[in-house]
Amino acid sequence: MFVCFVYFVVTSVMVNSESICRCQRFNVVGTSGSGKTNFARALAQRLQLPCHEMDQLFWKPNWQESSDEDLMAKVAEVTSGSKWVLDGNYTRTTPVKWKQVQVVIWLDLPFARTVFRVARRAVKRSFTAEEIWPGTGNRESLTKTFFSRDSIVLWAIQTHRANRKKYLAMMNAPEYASISFVRLCTPDEVTAFVERLRPSAVR
Repeated sequence: MFVCFVYFVVTSVMVNSESICRCQRFNVVGTSGSGKTNFARALAQRLQLPCHEMDQLFWKPNWQESSDEDLMAKVAEVTSGSKWVLDGNYTRTTPVKWKQVQVVIWLDLPFARTVFRVARRAVKRSFTAEEIWPGTGNRESLTKTFFSRDSIVLWAIQTHRANRKKYLAMMNAPEYASISFVRLCTPDEVTAFVERLRPSAVR
């Protein structure tokens, strides 16, 4: 059991963070560049939960895509347990990944910030030749980042408004009434959320 001492706005309801700390199944969503992966890892570390990245589940070596069937099976496997943090959108997997989810945390950061972040990250990875997921050989390149239809920067630009509309609708959809939605709109809110989750185990 965990004890925490802070309050958060979850949709339109004020919920104390002790309730958040007791939850064990989270999905972190948001536009590319919103900081989902770092946030999900920090959240998982704070609450001592396993963390899974949907991009890693989807992308095979050499940027080969998983089929929908394969992706659904992988998502079902990592969310079949009682404890997990899942980082990623992939709307088509919602019926699977939200089957048991308790909290969806939406990082809804401003458009300019997300585009800047995703571009900066891609440029850095291009110059360092960083392998994004060990063993896959998947790396960023300047060509892929700025001169390709698969550009992650272009993706961030194209999906920001659509994601905001989509998640606003989902937050208010009757079929998801059992899920607690947390919407964080600024870097300060994101940082404060994680920093204030200071659980201490009690007997």
